[in-house]
Amino acid sequence: MNDTASAPTPAKSRPKPGERRTQILQVLAAMLQEPGTERITTAALAARLQVSEAALYRHFASKAQMFDALMDFIEQAVLGLVQQIAGDDAALGALSAEEGRVRAARIVAVLLQFAEKNPGMVRLMVGDVLLGEHERLQARMQQFFERIESTLRQCLRPAAGALGSSTPTVDAQVAAGVLLSFAQGRLLRFVRSGFRRVPTEHLEASLALMV
Repeated sequence: MNDTASAPTPAKSRPKPGERRTQILQVLAAMLQEPGTERITTAALAARLQVSEAALYRHFASKAQMFDALMDFIEQAVLGLVQQIAGDDAALGALSAEEGRVRAARIVAVLLQFAEKNPGMVRLMVGDVLLGEHERLQARMQQFFERIESTLRQCLRPAAGALGSSTPTVDAQVAAGVLLSFAQGRLLRFVRSGFRRVPTEHLEASLALMV
């Protein structure tokens, strides 16, 4: 007879609160990335995580709060890079026309490169997953793009002035709007194609035509 006691089965460790929040957001982002996925419910998210809906609400008060957390990530990642490229107000004020064009093109490029690496986030950025959600979320995403457009305008103003424009601010606004519309169109096409048409397709040649 073997008197050796069986080794106890190790208890399954529970994720820490911060780890569980991260896991919830990662799964939500992955669900957003799935082509054909329409409105995501907390019930579907809980089922994917194999937890109860009540477990989700211990970490997020609502689905809107989950979307807010994803938007935090988008803003920190993209706007942080945009700020690095553009520089502070003093740097923007000292830009030459050529430097301004180069920086504007780089800003559009980092936005589209981020989108290509994070397909699930793009559905938030284009707003289709926010239909039927709180209007505040749509307004927040709109403000995100307005901040990018404002930076593009500041970068492009020296180029408008160098061309002898009598209204360089207006011309820079028009040019910034064109660039932003191009970027948003690429994001929408990415989603509508089931993430097959990447937003950086022929990017360098496309920007050369506009900047």
